[in-house]
Amino acid sequence: MTAARVRLYSKPGCHLCDDARAVVQRVCAEVGTAYDEVDISSDPALLKAYGEQIPVTFVDGAQHDFWRVDEARLRSALTR
Repeated sequence: MTAARVRLYSKPGCHLCDDARAVVQRVCAEVGTAYDEVDISSDPALLKAYGEQIPVTFVDGAQHDFWRVDEARLRSALTR
């Protein structure tokens, strides 16, 4: 199994997270890469680190975006 290249930090009830998830799902499907999602509400350290920035996306372990996911920018990062 291949490790996910994209990680989405989110929490339930977050409309920006719903929007980000749709973009991440679409772009990852197009380029054929995996993503995973982490609910920060169950981890105090993650909640402290990202609570004011969610959704937060990471690509290949580096923070890529927060609040909104730019579809073109994500696609570019995954196809370099």
